[in-house]
Amino acid sequence: MTGQINKAETKAAEKIPQEIIDQAHELSRQAEVLPDGARALAEKIWQARKQGRPLRVKLGIDPSSTDLHIGHAVQFRRLKRFQDFGHQVVVIIGGATAQIGDPTGRNKTRPPLSAEDVETNAKTYLEQMGAVLDMDKAEIVNNADWLSNMSLKDMVKLAGLCTVNQLIAKEAFGDRLDKQLPVGLHELFYPIFQGYDSIAIRSDIELGGTDQRFNCLQGRELQPHYGQEPQLVLLSPLLEGTDGVQKMSKSYGNYIALKDTPDDMFGKCMRIPDNLIVKYFDLATTFTGAEIDQVKAALESGGNPKDAKEKLARQIVLQYHGKEASDKAHADWERVHSQRQVPEDMPSHVVSANTPLFRLLVDAKLVGGTGEAKRLIQEGAVRLEGNQIMDPNQEIPPPDGGTLVLQVGRRKFVRLEG
Repeated sequence: MTGQINKAETKAAEKIPQEIIDQAHELSRQAEVLPDGARALAEKIWQARKQGRPLRVKLGIDPSSTDLHIGHAVQFRRLKRFQDFGHQVVVIIGGATAQIGDPTGRNKTRPPLSAEDVETNAKTYLEQMGAVLDMDKAEIVNNADWLSNMSLKDMVKLAGLCTVNQLIAKEAFGDRLDKQLPVGLHELFYPIFQGYDSIAIRSDIELGGTDQRFNCLQGRELQPHYGQEPQLVLLSPLLEGTDGVQKMSKSYGNYIALKDTPDDMFGKCMRIPDNLIVKYFDLATTFTGAEIDQVKAALESGGNPKDAKEKLARQIVLQYHGKEASDKAHADWERVHSQRQVPEDMPSHVVSANTPLFRLLVDAKLVGGTGEAKRLIQEGAVRLEGNQIMDPNQEIPPPDGGTLVLQVGRRKFVRLEG
């Protein structure tokens, strides 16, 4: 069920002020709200308003690495929208659960992290989240504070509220059992502990991706056993990467990292397929629903997708690097791609002796290896001073008293010096 509120829902919620209904619509845009859709969210907001308190909105993160991309930031932006409406966001660092490993979407047990790994990665996560959220207003907690101190009696009580039948029905477990792949007993505790997190912080709303449906619903199942109102769950769709096929992931090489340079971030945004433009606006920017609807309407009426992508790219760079960097990245893009000029700033590489072109590409770090270098050269993607070179073994001499510009594709440049 999407975030749209139809006429029947509006009638059912007619006692709720329109501004609350509008708020629910904005907060749940492009999200699946469980159960009962945006109407239930409006009722939750209205109930909290009458109690004189903000909603407590939960996002749990297991800091499994240090590199975040805008696919991860989808949930951060959702949290920021709740902050903008005055609600209390609660970020739970999985100090305990990360040491178990979430099997979601995987065909094998994920290696658990050490407590030291969790602490190191969490620091990096929070720094990057600060580019999106107001961290001073966010409540940051660690589930090791309550899960690590549970007694055996408490743990058995908690486990007794779930059945093995429920847990093995989880898709990741079921697929592995069907394929006769091992499932660790400790993995069964992961969704139970994630559910208990909702009890520990008294969650009203839990955010997650569509691949987290089972885990997020566990909190809703457990809360009534501890005298709490069950939370609602907002599931956001996974963001496809720049290839438009696979979900955004470092392993697929289709990601836009939060730490990317402005130029790289801008260029990657310009590569996304046209059919994903509106989805990227919805999930990766701070634009309001009304502003995004204007972009969508312009495209549907025959607007140029390139213009929409430029607007998207400028906004995303602005969000992570500021207006000056956004303006410069746009100008650099125009210079290289529209005016066919080279960028003003580029790295330098010293050539001290005649070097085969494929080796020069590797040494200048324009490619990842010799195989990629030779392939790109033979495909015509390499130019020296604007001239296409097709022979991987062509010797490139040191520049004599000047510099040469070596280009790979449309976005990679290096200045060769003697």
